[in-house]
Amino acid sequence: MTTLVVGASGATGRLLVEQLLNQGESVRIIIRTETNLPGAISSHANLTIIQASISEMSDAELARHVTGCDAVVSCLGHTLNFTGIYGQPRRLVTDTARRICSAIQKNITDQPVKYVLMNTTGNKNRDLQEPTSFRHNAVIGLLRLLLPPHVDNEKAADFLRTEIGQNHSAIEWVAVRPDGLIDNPDVSKYDLHPSPIRDPIFNSGQTSRINVAHFMATLISDTDSWTRWQGQMPVIYNRS
Repeated sequence: MTTLVVGASGATGRLLVEQLLNQGESVRIIIRTETNLPGAISSHANLTIIQASISEMSDAELARHVTGCDAVVSCLGHTLNFTGIYGQPRRLVTDTARRICSAIQKNITDQPVKYVLMNTTGNKNRDLQEPTSFRHNAVIGLLRLLLPPHVDNEKAADFLRTEIGQNHSAIEWVAVRPDGLIDNPDVSKYDLHPSPIRDPIFNSGQTSRINVAHFMATLISDTDSWTRWQGQMPVIYNRS
């Protein structure tokens, strides 16, 4: 199985690449520079590195790199500085999802390609009746006005929900929603839920980045896990 990972140089993306390689998977990554990759990863025989900016890559180039992939994972995010939050491209995650899904649809495959999107508990799954308080909704409204990356996360998941949908012939998807992200060195026990079980703004939980990486790698490699969560937006928490 071959998986394309975008956002592979980020804090979670690097861990996902390592998890996939440890499972014996072939991995392609699109990154601007190799300097953020540990040497053990960058020199791995099963890793193909495409050094480029995905936002500057032509549709033809992107389609070529998607060809032959059984799965695509987006760990893309906006750099947490002024330029990253308010500069261009403001729809990096959404536009990348659209372009990759378009490329997938142009290829002929025997099985649907899996698309895994790293998202956030701050984004509701509007396919479900996820209850939220008035003050929660007020804060989310402010985030939509003040933080373009939040809107990008919402629109990326909505694209998968509404435009790809549940019965697409070429693409299946899962949007993974971690709560408050923390760094831990090792995979630990974690719990998965269809919807948040605590308020992500006023009563957030914790999710280790390495647990997110482990779950996304499991989705790709384990058929039962994929069948359980396909077309959904599971929430992942570290087990207390």
